[in-house]
Amino acid sequence: MSMSMGVSSVATGPCCARCQGPLEPGDLRCAVCGLAAPQGRAPAPQAVQVLRCTECGAAVSYSAEAQAPKCRFCGAVTRIEQPVDPIDQADWLLPFEVPPEQADQALRGWMSTLGFFRPSDLSRAATVEGLHPIWWAGWLINADAVVSWTADSNAGARRSAWAPHAGQTQLPFRNLLVSASRGLSLDEALALAPYFRLDRAVPAAHRTQQQLGPPSAVLEQFDAQRSAARKIVSERIAASAEEGLKRGVIPGSTFRHVHVAVLLHALETRRLALPSYVLAYRYKGRSYRAVVHGQDASRVTGTAPIAWGKVALVVAGVLALVVLVVALVLARAA
Repeated sequence: MSMSMGVSSVATGPCCARCQGPLEPGDLRCAVCGLAAPQGRAPAPQAVQVLRCTECGAAVSYSAEAQAPKCRFCGAVTRIEQPVDPIDQADWLLPFEVPPEQADQALRGWMSTLGFFRPSDLSRAATVEGLHPIWWAGWLINADAVVSWTADSNAGARRSAWAPHAGQTQLPFRNLLVSASRGLSLDEALALAPYFRLDRAVPAAHRTQQQLGPPSAVLEQFDAQRSAARKIVSERIAASAEEGLKRGVIPGSTFRHVHVAVLLHALETRRLALPSYVLAYRYKGRSYRAVVHGQDASRVTGTAPIAWGKVALVVAGVLALVVLVVALVLARAA
């Protein structure tokens, strides 16, 4: 994933007094080491009203015209809230490229590919109860880090299949997309994130929402400061580091027991609004949720019912086969 957003790898603004990590407008603490940011350092975002879900905790932009009493993510009741801390706004928006009718078709197609253990009539019998276009919150991360690692690989192994290795290296991380959403699960966000066309992002200050997506689309708010999400960001960087180490840093071609420790010394973010459709559907009296990618209709993730009758049939068949094999063994032994 690549894009040109003017994100540099070296901090040019205020820095943390302890670790020299870059500080951004609205930071209450350093996103790298957690030291409290000095007050009056930069203008913070303005306080706004949001619609807060009483179940999943997601917050979306509030407008009196929207009149949206239910959460766009999970369908629970929302309430108007004015947070004490200022809420960041998206710097960039990615346009919707999948129209609503195609999202509905994508859901049906996804249902038909879920495999044997799903109901065979799912795509025909399921009823779509809600299709909600939404821009969910994500951070685009640039960072530099010192990565210490240990691993076993086939390099240097003699009589054993594995040999131990360890080392330390400097690695840059560019354009890592990390979910800041409270409405989408981490698994849902990870399933969608690699397929966004980041080079098509539009500055939020210049957006015309009707040109970028359906008129009913809403924005999820960045109500979590990036310093409060250090663990999420660090885990995403560590996972990316592990993959990077396997491409030429760790000797060998096969690996196991790869462990990394990441020490960040620069972290810059851009806040993205990422287009998707959240669909609620019902099958035989139960509700389920799926999320369709807003730029690639072939990417769908979500929950679906299990055909327990098929599961029972397979289990019964396996048990019958085991009993038959045991009976044959006992017959031969006799």
